[in-house]
Amino acid sequence: MGKLIDLSVKLIRKYLPDPFVFAIILTIVAALAAMISTGQSPLDVVENWGGGVWSLLAFSMQMALVLVCGSALADAPLIKRGLRKIAAFPKTPAAAITTVTLVASVACWINWGFGLIVGAIFAKEIARAVKGVDYRLLIASAYSGFVVWHSGLSASIPLAMATEGASLVEVSRGTITSAIPISQTIFATYNLIIVFLIIAALTVVNTLMHPSPEKAFIVDPALLGDAEEIKENNLCGATGEKECKIEWKLTPSEKLNNSILLSGIISVMGLGYLIIRLFVNGGGLDLNSVIMLFMFLGIILHKTPIKYVKAVTNASSSCAGILLQFPFYAGIMGIMTSASAEGVSLAGQISEACVAISNKTTFPMLTFLSAGIVNVFVPSGGGQWAVQAPIMLPAGMQLGVEPAITGMAIAYGDAWTNLIQPFWALPALAIAKLNAKDIMGYCLIDLFVVALIVVLGFLFLV
Repeated sequence: MGKLIDLSVKLIRKYLPDPFVFAIILTIVAALAAMISTGQSPLDVVENWGGGVWSLLAFSMQMALVLVCGSALADAPLIKRGLRKIAAFPKTPAAAITTVTLVASVACWINWGFGLIVGAIFAKEIARAVKGVDYRLLIASAYSGFVVWHSGLSASIPLAMATEGASLVEVSRGTITSAIPISQTIFATYNLIIVFLIIAALTVVNTLMHPSPEKAFIVDPALLGDAEEIKENNLCGATGEKECKIEWKLTPSEKLNNSILLSGIISVMGLGYLIIRLFVNGGGLDLNSVIMLFMFLGIILHKTPIKYVKAVTNASSSCAGILLQFPFYAGIMGIMTSASAEGVSLAGQISEACVAISNKTTFPMLTFLSAGIVNVFVPSGGGQWAVQAPIMLPAGMQLGVEPAITGMAIAYGDAWTNLIQPFWALPALAIAKLNAKDIMGYCLIDLFVVALIVVLGFLFLV
């Protein structure tokens, strides 16, 4: 296994370009494929691409905020101390990889936005505490847990199927006339078994992938602190004092900037709204709720408004990849989902090719695989559902496959190839200060492991 891992890591590091270049290449591939397979002209493809470029603006802002607010929360002194105490439990590199994989996987199953950020932050703290752990594999292990998000409590496709309304009937082309409860999707026995097997397998495989000490990529723990912390330590260290205190007379404006009362009032408002929404009105913990939770906990734990401003400013530099690349992926989605004059789209053709070679037994498995292919170009659960559901749900019904199973097959495929798609790795990479090629070699091994489990699960458990 060691040689296979070394080969995977070397190939990815040698041939995988920067995520932005990868997005450009995918754009060109999608454009050429759309022209060849759907008969669209170059002008049509360019119009579809340009029309889609700004379709993820709201989502891009959400992802930027979840990264910034999550990082700022982790930068609060209380959270830092808590994370470092937990990170001190693993004593060996193997235990560190095991712990990070389990924590990230469970957190992502609970809520993908929460797990994606917390997993990376926790992995970074583990790297500071455990000597000899491979930093690249540690971050890869944290990101690998993201693969179970679409079978968990924040899964967009199962939750969409559980939401009554005309849109559900429309997207399923009439095959679903009433909401499908999550007891048949997220909490279905076969799904829980598959999730358990994936988490267990990832934990074992990631731990076994840890290289020998002489090959491990070790990072100096001092370099893993944020810029403000490093600067402060350097200044204090130069004086030889344990504490550095600077005293000055506050002006009225500075008193407002450092007002604990103002932070308390606005945090009570924000957290109070969340409590009402989640527990009184029975709303779900969606991405916006996660952002609000990160934001107002961060404000109150940083104590003063100006300290929170500084924490957000430090974290904001990590958003460059999201701001630059998400519009390009939105453009790729425009190419993939836009239909020709005959009503043919590239994503639709991939789905229909799967249907053409399926029977009742193989349909869920092939739906999963086709969804994985589409996800490389359309890395959005909602976008993928809109493209594949109108094709796969009616076809599954004709073959005798329940819509709940078809929907979960699409969901698993959507999550599966995220392991080799830099789109979702950007927040974790920004926190870790790594490039996609640093972790994707390990994630490629995980990709095949997860595929084996899901394929066998759909063949023998449903």
